[in-house]
Amino acid sequence: MMGRIINANRSVVPACDFPLEVFEKLVKATGDIAGIGGYKIGPALTGRPGYDSVIRVAREHTDKPLIFDPQKWGTDIPDTAPNLLTPVKEAGFDAVIIFPESGPATELSWIRAAQDLGLGVIVGGEMTHPRYLQGDVSNGRDLDYTTAFKLLGMRKQPTGFIRSDAPSEMYEVAARLGVEDFVVPGNKPDQILLYKGQLEFVVKGTPTFWSPGLVAQGGDISEGARAAGRSFHAIVGRGIYRADDMRRAAEEHCSKLEAA
Repeated sequence: MMGRIINANRSVVPACDFPLEVFEKLVKATGDIAGIGGYKIGPALTGRPGYDSVIRVAREHTDKPLIFDPQKWGTDIPDTAPNLLTPVKEAGFDAVIIFPESGPATELSWIRAAQDLGLGVIVGGEMTHPRYLQGDVSNGRDLDYTTAFKLLGMRKQPTGFIRSDAPSEMYEVAARLGVEDFVVPGNKPDQILLYKGQLEFVVKGTPTFWSPGLVAQGGDISEGARAAGRSFHAIVGRGIYRADDMRRAAEEHCSKLEAA
């Protein structure tokens, strides 16, 4: 079993989905803040400069964990895992996020492949946006999906493509494979409580929850932390990197964890 990805029980993890020059400014501004636990790095950052360049820039300013979020890997066939995950490990990432939406066979293979490589594994199940789960006909803050789909000529409103109990199974499969880190929707504290209650009976250690959907998507860091309990990492993107003063914004978000 892998050790903890972030040693602190609670932290803020900046989501880095922007050009390399912005990433360097952010890491320089926040790399020494105690409440910053690590950095979540996506393909919008790694796509052009490549893994190695991103790792090099990060390591010039911080030794905190670097988590690769390839935006829903773990949804292909089982056999693709080693070829995709090996370069991530070789580049120097500490952990990877997967969302095993294509089924338990792929989930099993991807988690084992990551563990064999020595990569930390964080598994997602439920996402933050409207109409993800079956039966959900909610609308977004900026778009009325009901009207949008009617204008497409659809007589029946489409709901989420993922059955409502699938995230619980995704999390349980992961937990039984030794995973202790889980992505849960920060803008849905009731769902965090639900998954926490389920996972506490399966995870051998203490489940750790990582939450996007905060600040820009309406989630409250303090509420998410209270729902998650002792071990919680708040993933914040636009709330930090779009701020005029990234360091000050990061410190303010960290203080909300302390308040919770």
